[in-house]
Amino acid sequence: MQDTLRELATGLLFPEGPVAMADGSVLLVEIGRGTLTRVGADGTVSYVATPGGGPNGLAIGPDGFCYVCNNGGFKWTEPNGPGGYRPIAQADDYSGGRIERVDLASGAVDVLYTGTDKGPLKGPNDIVFDTEGGFYFTDLGKVRARDQDRGAVYYARADGSMIREIVFPILTPNGIGLSPDGKTLYVAETQTARLWAFDIVGPGEIAKQPFPSPHGGRLVAGLGGYRMFDSLAVDAEGQICVATLVEGGVTIISPDGQSITHVPMPDRWTTNICFGGAELRTAFVTLSSSGRLVALPWRTPGLPLNYLNRR
Repeated sequence: MQDTLRELATGLLFPEGPVAMADGSVLLVEIGRGTLTRVGADGTVSYVATPGGGPNGLAIGPDGFCYVCNNGGFKWTEPNGPGGYRPIAQADDYSGGRIERVDLASGAVDVLYTGTDKGPLKGPNDIVFDTEGGFYFTDLGKVRARDQDRGAVYYARADGSMIREIVFPILTPNGIGLSPDGKTLYVAETQTARLWAFDIVGPGEIAKQPFPSPHGGRLVAGLGGYRMFDSLAVDAEGQICVATLVEGGVTIISPDGQSITHVPMPDRWTTNICFGGAELRTAFVTLSSSGRLVALPWRTPGLPLNYLNRR
């Protein structure tokens, strides 16, 4: 598929969280710049808002606002160093994890959540809305010189009235998505390159599996070798398309874990994928270390997202 790649934007500062909009533009974050950025259909780059910290995952909510997982900020490698530009630790000026709501018209940023009764959010990463107007999100946590946080998965309401922890502990949870019927929540772990499934029994409620599951999830797939998982999107057939680090590309996993294929990309830090265009048959992929947004035709259409492609 690489021979069909179209480069839509370059010079981005570690892009992530792409959302393909109806007007042909793509919203994304530049984690290294602290911005919510729009790439127009003609490739024009403009800035919607500057939340600061480390804006990471995005989703459009039932009110048409953009909901942002902000990880609070990273420490980075040198831009031209070995391995490319990438995050390596919690920022010295770390501003705290939070969920933000952005008015796309004005660029105004409101903070919705900074924690729960269990403690503060550490590094919110990826987000997906259900049909009830609530959203699930991962908190990967932060890494410091001698220790690192234990991750969690949360459920919250878009109006700021409720947030609760539903999975803890989980090791570096990153990508998150819902099955086509909305009954399964998928979570990808970065460091283990494992994809987990959680059975949803109500809005923000999951039926947990017993021991030896470490957190109540069902293992869908785990990759061997040295690879890591990042963010994900689900296609219309229910396959989970997980951005994959080190072996840069997108790993496509069937819901039963029996079929696993890899679509290579020209960047070891391939961090996210979303679907847009006619019939959602175009994949938009962030190649973060090299600062690019690319597009390519996808073999299956993407799954419509609540409040974006599905009303």
